[in-house]
Amino acid sequence: MAVFNIFNDESLPFRCDDDRFKLVLVVRTDLKMGKGKAAAQCSHAAVMAYERALRHQPTVLRQWQACGQAKVVLKVETEDELLKLSHEARKWGLITSLVCDAGHTQVAPGSKTVLGIGPGPVDLVDTVSGHLKLF
Repeated sequence: MAVFNIFNDESLPFRCDDDRFKLVLVVRTDLKMGKGKAAAQCSHAAVMAYERALRHQPTVLRQWQACGQAKVVLKVETEDELLKLSHEARKWGLITSLVCDAGHTQVAPGSKTVLGIGPGPVDLVDTVSGHLKLF
């Protein structure tokens, strides 16, 4: 599948003609997390995504950085939806970062709170998450 070539192509130029790369953070709304809790969980997912991209897709990471490190926060209503998105994103070769909470504050231990998808090419990330609404 040609879509995977972008993840291993070290010859990609580091310029940004448009918003070609982004990171999506998907928050579960059924957990009823407060704004601060949701923000902290998104931060965990973003850091995990960065670390995984640095290790596994450094060229994509550098492109995303060169294009302003775009991030979009979306929502789903259930854990099942979150897990389906994670599976679909991995199927397309995208980085995923699933946050499981320690359970010290607002949610039960082990709750899957936020899924990071990317950073990756906008078209590919949107193939997985483009149907979701903003958080």
